[in-house]
Amino acid sequence: MNFKRNVPSALTHQARAAIFSIAFACQGGAWAQGTPAAPSLVPVATGLVNPWAVAFLPEGQFLVTERPGRMRVISANGQLGPALTGLPPVAAGGQGGLLDVVTDADFARNRRIYFCFSEPAAEGSGNSTALARATLAPDGRSLQEVRVLFSQRPKVASGLHFGCRIAQAADGNLFLTLGERYQRMNDAQKLDNHHGKVVRITPDGAVPADNPFRNRAGALPEIWSYGHRNPQGATLAPDGKLWTHEHGPQGGDEINLPQPGRNYGWPVVTYGENYGGGKIGEGTAKAGMEPPAHYWVPSIAPSGMAFLTSTRYGAAWQGSLFVGSLKFGTLHRLEVDGAGKVRREEKLLEGSGERLRDVRQGPDGLLYLVTDSPQGRLLRLQPGS
Repeated sequence: MNFKRNVPSALTHQARAAIFSIAFACQGGAWAQGTPAAPSLVPVATGLVNPWAVAFLPEGQFLVTERPGRMRVISANGQLGPALTGLPPVAAGGQGGLLDVVTDADFARNRRIYFCFSEPAAEGSGNSTALARATLAPDGRSLQEVRVLFSQRPKVASGLHFGCRIAQAADGNLFLTLGERYQRMNDAQKLDNHHGKVVRITPDGAVPADNPFRNRAGALPEIWSYGHRNPQGATLAPDGKLWTHEHGPQGGDEINLPQPGRNYGWPVVTYGENYGGGKIGEGTAKAGMEPPAHYWVPSIAPSGMAFLTSTRYGAAWQGSLFVGSLKFGTLHRLEVDGAGKVRREEKLLEGSGERLRDVRQGPDGLLYLVTDSPQGRLLRLQPGS
């Protein structure tokens, strides 16, 4: 389970933005290598209810999901559009609801999007993570041709650990991260279910011919990697490799580079411990299980993940990996090398008091964030002049 906190504050959003700008300016070391001036947080849109993800549309528009089960188009000037019609039923509750959304690589031609959500069972109280595709209507008010491409099996009665981040590879295939549903953590080590897995499917929902378990008896063919806990970050590096991060228990949040057929250890190996203390599994390493590329103790409760490929913030930040924190409201900048090792970490936005749910690079090369709150916001990290 991911225990988070909301930090109350009497400050207005405008005052917070000003404080963040000052905080950035005070971190002189962050700007010494090619960054001309400190950036500031600029509100793009407000009034969102627990936004979970942001995707980018033509003409400066945005597509945002709200966890209670709504998707909206936001204009370039920050005006919220009405909730889109055409969504399938969503099991909103606990950590579940309408979660990630991405646009297809060929969106300009086909207007196709992919989104994932907690899907209710046809009967009973069970649910699971599902991935769907749809076409965004030209007027931006409805989804058309909605089709569920994948449903996690089995469904269980739980409001926890849905995972649900999507990344589309250069070949068009889709990666989807899946949580182990908390009480089913031992399922993460078994190949006859989708709990605690990264799966890979085609844009039509088929199983790619080179999936690692496609021809193994007793294994579900969509599985790409296993032994994950609750992955809520997924992105492709500039070299095309998949990077993910996942929540640990009490400590032990991880960054991984999921490889086909590999086992990432949960719950056999972890750098975390049980809530309230107590050992989990067999330690921090075991033969046949992949070590994380990076881990956090204590936990930061990571969510959202993006590589910065632009030089909009100066040369020092280009190539950095950015991860949001729900627990501390911080933005983590990680310098990584070609071998997938994290060489340096820098914490930004300390003291924000806002849970950072998503981090994306926009078409303009700037970073955009969404904050998880009943008064959630879409923010732009604006370079200094």
